[in-house]
Amino acid sequence: MVVLATKCYVEGDASERSLDGMNSLVDNEVGDLEVDWQVGVRGDDFVQVDVTGEDATVARNVLAETWGEIVAHDEGLQAGEEYVGTLEAWDADGFVLDAGEEVRIPADRLGLGVGSPEQVVERFGLVQHLPMRFVHGEDEGNTADDADGRTPRLADGERDRLYEWQRGPGRVNVNSATRGEVRATVNRAGHARDIVTVERLGLLEQSIVCAEGTDPPGLLAAIGGYLPAEMRCVV
Repeated sequence: MVVLATKCYVEGDASERSLDGMNSLVDNEVGDLEVDWQVGVRGDDFVQVDVTGEDATVARNVLAETWGEIVAHDEGLQAGEEYVGTLEAWDADGFVLDAGEEVRIPADRLGLGVGSPEQVVERFGLVQHLPMRFVHGEDEGNTADDADGRTPRLADGERDRLYEWQRGPGRVNVNSATRGEVRATVNRAGHARDIVTVERLGLLEQSIVCAEGTDPPGLLAAIGGYLPAEMRCVV
């Protein structure tokens, strides 16, 4: 079994549709291997895939590389290693990620420029449950009052990704919806020509990449009534 660093936190029919979509995504990744699999959801909402068959180890590695993996509690997070956690909360002190255990990244370890964590969230269009890469427990920059003498930080690649968002034509980030649902919503609102693509960030977290000349706040206002989700702009 592999536990992926993406969550399914919707319920009812929406959950069934999401897991059907996840099953198709797994098929795209490992369908050519000699494996069988079953997609499910843990009690903490992380997606898990039970994989069996001759190529099971290869398949688990492919899925972990694609989505990030939540390590078992008995293994624990290792200092200096990079992991993926989902953005669960933010406050004046920093970000809280869920990586199978709570990981708090202090404001001075975000590395995303000036401003409070709340301002960083707004500036980069971050939404709850967004998968984000971090480095656990490095010694550099730690203080004596750290609980274990070490402080996590956002990974360099994660910082680069977010700054790249700002250099682009603009985005609208969305949670609580599959990629197909977001694309259908954009089409229904009559804005298909105003976007380049919908980029998958997680199972239920998507990024609408705007076409040149499209105003992200205007697009958000146009589709907001069709999509019950948290949405933020990157401008």
